[in-house]
Amino acid sequence: MKFSVCNLGCKVNAYEAEAIASVMEKRGWERVDFKDEADACLIFSCAVTNTAAAKSRRMLHRARRTSPQGILVMAGCYAEVAEEQFEEADLVIGTRDKAEIPDRIEQYQKYHQKVHDTGNLDHIPFDDLTNIQFENRTRAYLKVEDGCNQFCSYCIIPYARGRERSMNPDLVVEKAKEIAVHYPEIVLAGIHTGRYGKEYGMHLSDLLRRILREVPDLQRLRISSIEISEITDDFIDLMKEEPRIARHLHIPLQSGSDTVLKRMHRPYTTAEYYARISQIRQEIPDIAISCDLITGFPGESEAEFAETCAFLKKCQFSFLHVFPYSLRKGTVAAESREQIDPQTKKERTEKCLAISRQLREQYEQAQAGREVDVIAETEEDGYRKGHASQYFEVYLDPSAEQGKMYHIKLKEYRNHHLYGEEVKHDEVK
Repeated sequence: MKFSVCNLGCKVNAYEAEAIASVMEKRGWERVDFKDEADACLIFSCAVTNTAAAKSRRMLHRARRTSPQGILVMAGCYAEVAEEQFEEADLVIGTRDKAEIPDRIEQYQKYHQKVHDTGNLDHIPFDDLTNIQFENRTRAYLKVEDGCNQFCSYCIIPYARGRERSMNPDLVVEKAKEIAVHYPEIVLAGIHTGRYGKEYGMHLSDLLRRILREVPDLQRLRISSIEISEITDDFIDLMKEEPRIARHLHIPLQSGSDTVLKRMHRPYTTAEYYARISQIRQEIPDIAISCDLITGFPGESEAEFAETCAFLKKCQFSFLHVFPYSLRKGTVAAESREQIDPQTKKERTEKCLAISRQLREQYEQAQAGREVDVIAETEEDGYRKGHASQYFEVYLDPSAEQGKMYHIKLKEYRNHHLYGEEVKHDEVK
């Protein structure tokens, strides 16, 4: 029996998709490319933007054309909040029961009864989906948190994922030990990674200390993203004292205008945000900081957008993830009568992407001459490419061994790329 997987969402969605795929393979299923005919087609949908939602529907139609006799499974966030969009699917599995997808597929093979299983996200437990098959054999993701209690006015995720919940810390350490045998870097992921552990009386920094203490073979520990309000003084102190924690923080901003942030129901001001990242940079000078940004939020005036552009340059991010605002039915912002027209959103998005390119180039140019630790990954254009602790790419000698960490002197920035050479032990000061 053959199956295929299409993931359209975030790193957490991708983690869950790969975990389910791993279970399917252990049960004897053969995985094939999504474009090939399969006996079961699994689509892990995304609800964050209209573009992602539309693509989820297109992938479902494509799967039916490619695999007319196959079992079509729609899972993920969009399946949870818009199951009525997927009458063509044989199985629509929401947030609560994703771990049961392999069982549901086998049941469908026997009884051929469609199932739409969504809703009832109250008191949902943390699922036990785990997976150690990851990208490039160098970087593994470990989902330690799920759900969101924040209810930003634009966001559908609390309705699609339920309330915040965390993996048991003992299980996190157990899984980290398994992963560290195969991968030099672990990325801790979650919808709100920084809110890990409230039900265990813990903070994320407590979990990091346990992992670093009890998994000595781990070479690098990275945080997928963290809110500015979740970065405590203790977290900063831990980063200072522990070089195995990656020197990169992705801290969502969403807007550089205080009035827009207030309408978004974001729990900080630009002054608070800037003060915190300034503190982080003072304490950890080699840190790289990136952010998420939404353009064209309802009511965003030209003056407010100009404030955002100025703030982005003031913060000197290493790069930006930019998204045009996408109306999500059921959220507060969707009810606003001040929706921004698509062309204006497109223009503002393009301007912020241009700022991102400028900031990235400035940041990476400034790295030339510095020394960083790089884990070698894939081959490209006659080089071995890898990521520094600060998450920028570095081109290395092609003889560099995949999965090995090298101490690198960044020699030059050329054609939008950084090139480096290994610093030999006798050269290290």
